[in-house]
Amino acid sequence: MSLLGTPVLLLHGQAANKFIYTCDSNILDNQQPLSIRRVCGEKNILELSGHEHKRVRGALLSFLKPEALKQYVGKMDEEIRRHLEMHWHGKSKVLAMPSMKTLTFNVISSLIIGIEQGETRDILIELYYQLMKGIISLPINLPFTRFNRSLQASAKVRTILLDLLQEKRAALQNVTASRQQDFITTLLSLRNEDNSVVLSDEEIVDNVTVLMIAGHDTTSNLLSFLIRILATNPSVYSSVIQEQEEILKSKASMDLLTWDDLTRMKYTWRVAMESLRMTPPAFCSFRNVVKDFEYEGYLVPKGWRV
Repeated sequence: MSLLGTPVLLLHGQAANKFIYTCDSNILDNQQPLSIRRVCGEKNILELSGHEHKRVRGALLSFLKPEALKQYVGKMDEEIRRHLEMHWHGKSKVLAMPSMKTLTFNVISSLIIGIEQGETRDILIELYYQLMKGIISLPINLPFTRFNRSLQASAKVRTILLDLLQEKRAALQNVTASRQQDFITTLLSLRNEDNSVVLSDEEIVDNVTVLMIAGHDTTSNLLSFLIRILATNPSVYSSVIQEQEEILKSKASMDLLTWDDLTRMKYTWRVAMESLRMTPPAFCSFRNVVKDFEYEGYLVPKGWRV
C-alpha cells in the first residue's frame, strides 16, 4: 500500500510488534513520514537511531521516569481541580473528549513547558492544534494545504519555545529557578562530564514538540475512553468511586494527591489498563527499511516504511 506518497507495509499483531520493536537498527531504523519530520523537526527521538537515540532517550528519561515524576503529582492535581472548577462544576452536560483535550494540554503545558495559565499558554494551544491538523498529510507545501498551515504553526511554536529556553537558561544562571521545575528546565540543566550541554537547543525544541503532540493525543484519548467505560458500566463506576472515596477519607479536604495515593488506586489502574487494551490510543508507529528482509515469506524492499 502507499501512504502519504511512500510505499508502506502494514504489520499488526503481537508477533509483528515484537519484531518491529526488537529488530536491529541495520534492518529497521526510526524514520517518520516526511510530514511528521518537517513539522516536528529532525532531531526528535522518533527520528533517531543507535547512539543518538540512546543519548536523547537518556536525557528525556531524566524527567519522565517514575522516580522523577513523583514530585509533580501535586502540580497535576492542582491543574485538574482548576479544570473541573472551570469546565465541569455547575454544568448539566459536558463534552468529554474536547474537555479531556483541554485538560491534557494544560497539564502538559505546566509540566513540560513550564507555563501557567495566561496568554502564552492560550496562544500555544491554538498553534499546537493547528500544527497537529497537518502532521499526517501529503507534504505539499502550498498556501492552501493543511501541511503548509501546519508548517507555519510549527515555526511559530519553535520561536516561542526558543524564547522560553533563553528565559529559563537565564533563570538557572541567576539561581531563581529549580532544576526540576519543568521538563525544559531539567533538560537545560543536564551536563556531560566535561560540563558541555547534553542536548542542543534544537534537540530540546524538537523533542518538546513531539512530546507535546504524542502526550496530548494518547492521554486525552485514554481519558475519554475511560469516561465512556465508567458511563456505560455502572458496576465499574461504583467500584472506582468506592476506591477513590477510601483514599479521600485519609486526606484533608484541601490536601493534594501524592504518589502514595496513586499507588493505592489499584482498581482504577486496572480499569485504565483495560481501556488501553480495548481502545489503544496510538494507531501505529513507523520504521524505515534499511535493507531488504523477509517477513513470513514476504520480501520487504529497502526504502519502504513499516
